[in-house]
Amino acid sequence: MSVSVRIPTILRTYTSGAAEVSSDGGTLREVLQKLDADYPGIGGRILDETGKIRRFVNVYVGEEDVRFTEGLDTPTPGGSQISVIPAVAGG
Repeated sequence: MSVSVRIPTILRTYTSGAAEVSSDGGTLREVLQKLDADYPGIGGRILDETGKIRRFVNVYVGEEDVRFTEGLDTPTPGGSQISVIPAVAGG
């Protein structure tokens, strides 16, 4: 099941500058594992050392923030768009 993953500017060094890449997997966890296999190191910027989504990274499957759905077990049907969005702080 191919899905598209939108990559934020700060992580595009891992994808040779690509703003969007394709990945596969039935759940977000599987998609991120494949993404890290295809683009080594990117997974460590999205997930922490315990395997959870980093505190200041937001991930959406379609329009849904996965923190409010099933987290890494959120289904990713073929054709889904996944967005990785780093949190922005300021004041």
